Amino acid sequence: MQTIMLAGGRGIRLDPFSRILPKPLFPIGDKPIAEILVEQLKLAGAHEIIMCLGYLADLMKLYFQDGSYYGLSIRYSVEKDPLGTAGPLRMVDKLDDNFVVVNGDELTTLDFGALYKHHLAMKADMTVAVHQKSISSSFGVLETKDGQIISYSEKPTIDYWASMGIYVINKGVLPLIPENQRFDMPDLVQRLLLERANVVSYESQDLWFDIGTLADLEKAKEQFEHC
Repeated sequence: MQTIMLAGGRGIRLDPFSRILPKPLFPIGDKPIAEILVEQLKLAGAHEIIMCLGYLADLMKLYFQDGSYYGLSIRYSVEKDPLGTAGPLRMVDKLDDNFVVVNGDELTTLDFGALYKHHLAMKADMTVAVHQKSISSSFGVLETKDGQIISYSEKPTIDYWASMGIYVINKGVLPLIPENQRFDMPDLVQRLLLERANVVSYESQDLWFDIGTLADLEKAKEQFEHC
């Protein structure tokens, strides 16, 4: 199982700490986020990880080196200008027919191996790992049609599926990503849907933290260290 780890972001919301360390090297207990991911991916069957880097790339290279310490191969692809979350994929060579994509700044207990097998079984062009979330409205929500109120719900709770930022992609879709341009995963999903490609979901209720702020980091430390 080959994996691309997106780890090139600036981490502006974690400023000023992100001026010193790239976000994937922020510690959770005695290990940085990205190292936890590397170890999880190894256990799930990953044989190679390609880290797509940008900001403070040399620190990531220095920390992980060639990956031999973890029992797998790690190589690097470095962007000169920010290319978003899908753009860096076009820069990577020697890709397997299907590969996993993860963000290097998130923590999860998701089974990456099961996700990969699901993708293969579905013969998907792209699989998106999704997590169920709920949002509570502080207002009454109305549905209207032609000026008439059809229904009314007082402060409802709405459930929805959120992308976990974890994907399995068939390399056949890569030509849809423009070269040397910023292009994000939502753009790729939209383009695939327009092309009527086979885009499937993998539903997960595993622990999942997308670490964007210091509050997210502290919450992740508190919960992830006990799992």
